Amino acid sequence: MDLKLTAELRADKEKIDQDSLPAVLYGKGRANANLKLKINDFIKIFKTAGESNLVELNIGTDAPVKVLIKDVQFELVKDLPRHVDFYQVNMKEKIRTEIPLHFIGESKAVKELGGVFLHEITEVEVECLPSDLSDHIDVDISVLNTYDDEIRMQDLKLPAGMKLVHDTNDIVAQVAEPKVEVEAPVEVAAPVEAPKAEEKTEEETKKK
Repeated sequence: MDLKLTAELRADKEKIDQDSLPAVLYGKGRANANLKLKINDFIKIFKTAGESNLVELNIGTDAPVKVLIKDVQFELVKDLPRHVDFYQVNMKEKIRTEIPLHFIGESKAVKELGGVFLHEITEVEVECLPSDLSDHIDVDISVLNTYDDEIRMQDLKLPAGMKLVHDTNDIVAQVAEPKVEVEAPVEVAAPVEAPKAEEKTEEETKKK
């Protein structure tokens, strides 16, 4: 995947136009650099790259550098990016980052038993060389045939060169039985019989 971005160096306290986005480039063994780039260019790349794909960043001074998008701050109202951090990687050193999980396949427990698919973990932290990064990890849910079946962290099949930072036994996905709502029975009040015409009530008898 060939992802490229172009940015410019930005002076301290420099005001930028509304179509530009302030950014910072940092990394091990290099001084932080203040940058600016076009918002639309960033949005287009971020939709594809996310935070787990390498991006080739050209800042016009030296050769392009390989970076990860590490932190994006968004405006609350317009939901547009207002600041971004780029982390320059060393292609020979392992890094840690979050990789999203993609659930694929079809669960028999869902399709035939009517169960509810549950997944609390949507991404995992991994360690690998930058060249071994992947934009996602597939999780095949076709192994979930009954309500007792589970997919745990240790069951994940990672791409070559990648390992979990936290290799736990946490549940990644399972299927739960559907909740059946039982309606409470409606209580019907017994009809009240009116006294017969020839019968006199106790009060009428006392009056006489």
